[in-house]
Parts: sequence; C-alpha cells; structure tokens
Amino acid sequence: MLVCRRMTTWSSGCSLRVSPGDARALLRVFSSLSCSGVIFPSTRRSNTFKQHLLLSSNRIPISGSHLFPRLKPVEFWKCMSVGPDRGNMAVIDTLHHLHDPDSLSYLSQAEASAIDEELMGSMGFSIDQLMELAGLSVASAIAEVYRVEKYKHILVICGPGNNGGDGLVASRHLFHFGYKPTILYPKRTDKPIYKSLVTQLETLSIPFLDEDQLSSASLKDYNLILDSIFGFSFHGNARPPFDKILQLLRDININTNTQIPIVSVDIPSGWDVELGDKDGLGLKPDMLVSLTAPKLCAKTFRGSHHFLGGRFVPPGIAEKYNLKLPPYPGSSVCVRIGKPPSVDVSALRENYVGAVLLEEHINKDPFKQFQEWFEDAVAAGLTEPNAMTLATATSEGHPSARVVLLKGYDHRGFVWYTNYGSRKASELLSNPWASLVFFWDKLHRQIRVEGKVEKVSDEESDEYFHSRPRGSQIGAIVSRQSEVLPGRQTLDDQYKSICEKYADGSYIPRPNFWGGFRLLPVSIEFWQGRESRLHDRLVFTREGVDDDQWRMQRLSP
Repeated sequence: MLVCRRMTTWSSGCSLRVSPGDARALLRVFSSLSCSGVIFPSTRRSNTFKQHLLLSSNRIPISGSHLFPRLKPVEFWKCMSVGPDRGNMAVIDTLHHLHDPDSLSYLSQAEASAIDEELMGSMGFSIDQLMELAGLSVASAIAEVYRVEKYKHILVICGPGNNGGDGLVASRHLFHFGYKPTILYPKRTDKPIYKSLVTQLETLSIPFLDEDQLSSASLKDYNLILDSIFGFSFHGNARPPFDKILQLLRDININTNTQIPIVSVDIPSGWDVELGDKDGLGLKPDMLVSLTAPKLCAKTFRGSHHFLGGRFVPPGIAEKYNLKLPPYPGSSVCVRIGKPPSVDVSALRENYVGAVLLEEHINKDPFKQFQEWFEDAVAAGLTEPNAMTLATATSEGHPSARVVLLKGYDHRGFVWYTNYGSRKASELLSNPWASLVFFWDKLHRQIRVEGKVEKVSDEESDEYFHSRPRGSQIGAIVSRQSEVLPGRQTLDDQYKSICEKYADGSYIPRPNFWGGFRLLPVSIEFWQGRESRLHDRLVFTREGVDDDQWRMQRLSP
C-alpha cells in the first residue's frame, strides 16, 4: 500500500511527503508530475527505501525532511491512500487544483512592476525578449480557443506602451498561424523597438487601419478583436483617441447582431489593475490572457476563457515573490486557468459555409472520388485523416462502434488490421456486414461506406505486418485484444519479455491471430456540409455485388 501523507508545493517546484512504500508505484506518480524533489522522514526504514528509489530513477532528487527550511509549503491536495485493489498504482491529478483561480498568485501593480524590473535587470531579459514571449503566448491562447476557420479576420488594437508592443508581436504570430490580422495603432512611438515591430508587420503586408476608418459598420468585417491598448501600468481615465475606441468596443456587443469576441492582453483596457472595472467604463472581454502571473483585477474577470501566458518566470523570481503558478502542459507557452465555460450542448452548432458538391463535379468512379477527398484531407494537415469509425454488429444485431485506421484502399475495398480475437473481429466473423465513417470536420466532409467484410490474404497481412515498426510488431503479439487483464503491469512485463526475445534484431513472425479485413462496399455516400443545414449528399450504390457499375443519387439532407 502507498499512502501519501501530504502533497505540497513550493515555488521551486512540486514535492511530496510520503510514507515508505512501493517504489514502482511512487515512480508512476512522479512520472505524472513536475517533481523537483521528494522528502522522506528521517528514519532508517526510509533511508533504505530512498536508496532503492535512487537506483530506480536518476531524474528525481530525494532528500530528508530537513530541506527547504525557509520555504512554507502550501497543502493543495487531500491525503489519499491507494491499496492493493488498485494495483499499487496511484493516479493523482495535480493539475486541476492549480487551475483553480483561488490557488494562484495575483499581483498588485507594484509587484508586477517590481518583477518586470528584475526580469530586465538582474535576470538579464531585454524588453524585446519579454514582448516576444508575451506576444507568442497571446497568439497561442487565441489559436487554442478561436479556430482560424471561423475567426480568421482579427482586428488588433494597440496602445502606445508595452501592452501595444505585445499586440504587435501577437499579430505577427497570428499571421503565421494562418489568421488575417489588421492593426489599429493610432498613437505610435519613435522608440526603435516599436518601429522594428511595425516594419516586421509591414513586410508581411499586414494592413494598418487609420483611426477614422473604425466604426460600428467596419467592425462587422472582423471575427475577433484583440485588445492590447493598456497594460498594468495604466491608471486614470482613457484619453483621446482611446476613449472613443473603448466606447465603440463597449457598444458593439450590445447589439446581438454584431457580437464579436474580445481578447484582452494582461489587463482588460479601462480596468484598474487591482480593483477591476470599478467605474464600468472598461471592456468586458470574452478572453483574458494574463502574463507572468494574473493581476489582482483578474479575480473579477467573468469571461469565458482565462489563460496564463509567458512561460519564462525564473525560479528565483518565483521563490522571491512566493508565486503559485500552474504547470504548463508539454511544450505549451500558455495554460488555461480557471474552469472552462459551461456549455449548452443544445446550442452548439457549426455554420457550414463554402464548398459545394454537385453531380456535374463529382467523379463518376466513387473510389476515385474518395481518393480526391482523402488527398484533400491529407493536404489540409488533419490529424490522422485515415481515422474511420467502424460499426459492427453481433449475429443477434447488437451494434458496437470504434475508431480504427485505414491502411489501404483500391477498387476492391477498404482495409484495416486488427487482432482476430478482438470483439470487432469476432462480430465480423459471425456477421460480416459493417459500415465505415470518415469525418473531416475542417473540410465539413463525411464519407459513409457500407458493405460486406472479408479477411485479406495472408500475404497481404504479412507484408503490412513487417512494414510496421518493430515495437508495433511486438505489440501485436503481446496484446490479446479485448481480453481482460489483471493490470497494466502484466502487459508491460509481456512486452518486455518479447522485446528481450527479439533483442538481436531477428525476424519477427506475424502471429496467426493478427491480420487484415477488407470491406467490399455496396454503397458509398459523400456528404458536404452546406449553409442552413441544406447539405449535399450524393450516394453511389453498386448495381450488382460483383459489378463495378454504380448508380448515383442525390439524397435530401
């Protein structure tokens, strides 16, 4: 049994205080955390355990409980116990609580200014470095929430200071992400850094808007507004021309016909950095991207999306100011803080605009038409465009579905590979009729295929099996797909055993319980999303089971 007495976090990283227990279970916990150290009680038994753990991993420093005497740990997770019935495997969510706004540090205006001064002083950062990191964070947060297909045209409004510089940098990154930004920069500065940022945008042919061109009517040309007017150093009332700009932005969303999401950089313009929108004259953005750490006013933010950007805070700064910041996932430069907005599922809808599918345009050979659309999906950069939903049924008609990967297609049909002992395989062997669905949401396209399934030849299965990486070949041998396992460790041990067996690089024979299936289609339907749900649906039906003649019909959406 593994018992976590307390899980604590310091500014320098995440540490655990645990009782001695199972090293393997602890290592699983550590591998899921951003751990800088593990603290054990100073006992003879724990010293033995520490030696065991050190031998198991050279990545995690382990020490006695006398370390970090000056740091005050903040308990952030309840004690928990994992017993043998859970396979001695602890699964602890260390991210959720840190995304809770109440667990984060919020900076005053003085603290934010002091941190900036230290970053550009003893920490060696330059102002253009910080702007670059901040602008990239803002652009990345926008791309995570507002898809380029729907929010392509962005109006970026920049103020005269550093916040405006962040907006200029974000515009450049948004351009490279595929968006079409337009810049409103009414009060420019002669400082070289800002001139360089403007030059960079002009070389990309990003348009700049004159102040007198901004109106309620012109705003309708944009899908999103980036507010980078005022930052945390702003105080007092907005002066011309920004007072009129803020008034216009406040007014646009009153008219429900012209609602445009607003994203604010660090501070919603018009807000007091500590008190928030105390006079009711500031913006009410849909997204706030806080930088370095949220400012005190962010506690009053009620928009749908709150992100933290700027993955550059040195440990020394975090320790000195006792900053509690969330871990950034993977290589991301931004992280969502707070809870995602609640969603009304019934209100979710996508307005399909663009492509059409007409009889005179479609290839009369459905396999060639499939190839054209499949190549479009690949060219669009979709993740796993060969992913397809395979629906099967038992001999009694009980259905099941899952996503598998297409591994070949021609005029004979569509091929995938699996374990012949899996649920889908056993259903296909008792009831050979199945259907496939490809859905490429970025292109608003779907293909449905129905037909009879048969095994591919041993020669085809052998050829594909040996084209796979050796790890995948071994995985196919180890996995008795759909069978019950006593625990993950059983699978890992079996995999390790087979790896050792073929460690010399020798030929790995395909197991006879693994191979391919081919669906021989009797109908193929091409679906193209259209406006107002009046979609295009063209279906090809095979005239005879062994005939390559197809009949095409249009179906009502």
